[in-house]
Amino acid sequence: GFSNQRVKDIHYGRESAYTPLTSFNQDSSFNSAGIFGLGVGYQFNNWFRADLIGQYRGNSNFTAVDRFTGNASGTPYSGQDNYSGSKSEWLVMVNGYVDLGTWWGVTPFIGAGVGTAQVKISGFPDTGINTIPFSTTSYASAPSDSRWNFAWAAHAGLAYRVNPALTLELAYTYLNMGDGQTGVLTAYDGATTGNVFKFKDITSHDIKFGMRWAIDPGPAYLPPPPLVTKG
Repeated sequence: GFSNQRVKDIHYGRESAYTPLTSFNQDSSFNSAGIFGLGVGYQFNNWFRADLIGQYRGNSNFTAVDRFTGNASGTPYSGQDNYSGSKSEWLVMVNGYVDLGTWWGVTPFIGAGVGTAQVKISGFPDTGINTIPFSTTSYASAPSDSRWNFAWAAHAGLAYRVNPALTLELAYTYLNMGDGQTGVLTAYDGATTGNVFKFKDITSHDIKFGMRWAIDPGPAYLPPPPLVTKG
């Protein structure tokens, strides 16, 4: 499948570092990225099933811009910071699904899941431009870093049973993967405050196409024999 990702905000160090600013605006965006997954599950009855999945979510390139104004000891200042890099995840999740009935061979379903996600941020540069009181530029970068978070998801989709063993499905997932962070940010001259950039509340709207293969599909359905009467 493919992801469509969002992040609530990207902050440097503690959020209290932004309180001196008189205005602050941030724009950020991610490219879509591929999703690849495998799982094993169990069909409990004709309407409920569950599975355990492992998923690799490919590199998604991102860009972000901070625009700010402030006042330091009576001296106004303004500028912007430009960020870029990439993000990827490993995801392990337990899911449960409810099938809502079958019409013309198509079965709609809903579901939910919980698990854990390893969020990795890579290749993160920070280019700064100050415009007031005078024009200056700055550059810093951070190494890759990753962290494991609690993750949860909500699912909906359509399934089509090709034969007793094979089912194809088209599904949508809303996924919350928690927070991510870079390594310690270091300026071009080696100076550092020991702080990292934090990615708050990473979410994704996923579209996936998959297949389910029943290891033991059970006997195929056969209609009852016709009633025969003897005269």
